[in-house]
Amino acid sequence: MLFRHIPASLALLALLAACSSVDKPAAPDATCRAEAVPGLLGKLATAERVEMAREQTGAKSVRVLAPGDAATMDYNPQRLNIEIDEAELIQRISCG
Repeated sequence: MLFRHIPASLALLALLAACSSVDKPAAPDATCRAEAVPGLLGKLATAERVEMAREQTGAKSVRVLAPGDAATMDYNPQRLNIEIDEAELIQRISCG
């Protein structure tokens, strides 16, 4: 008779474990500050310059967008966006 309750108990434990493992979104500990790098406009977007911009703005990630590039429309306050032209010169710097 004792073994009859084991499957129900295991099912209940599995259900409770699934409920407790729901991840909550982490609160941002820092946000991007695009205004920290105004001197980069018109300069060549080298890998070193892009990484320096990420560090100086406090962004967690960076993406470089060339004309015609597809980009997700999700807003991420910790992401630096660097838009370049055909000559790879920086045209716009923003966060999101």
